[in-house]
Amino acid sequence: MKIRRNDTVVVTTGKDKGKSGKVRRVFPDKNRVVVEGLNMMKRHSRARRGTRQAGIIELEAPIHISNVMLLCSKCEERTRVGFRSLADGNRVRICISCQEVID
Repeated sequence: MKIRRNDTVVVTTGKDKGKSGKVRRVFPDKNRVVVEGLNMMKRHSRARRGTRQAGIIELEAPIHISNVMLLCSKCEERTRVGFRSLADGNRVRICISCQEVID
């Protein structure tokens, strides 16, 4: 996957279009990511003995990976991600627009 945990991403479609946040979790098998503070949903929860109170909880729902783009820290733009092999054999992610190493 081209997007990893702790990357800063921008939402490109949907109700949170244009907003950015940090990736909290990645689900590679489902092609989804959970972004901090975005795509909030309300969930009704039952009380558990000693652990939590009953009520409505706001949670971040997963977003499909095709609806987010990586925010490059060097050029401060949303960008696609490419890969390049270094001389020592390591494979790193690069920003397509400015060709800088992301990792």
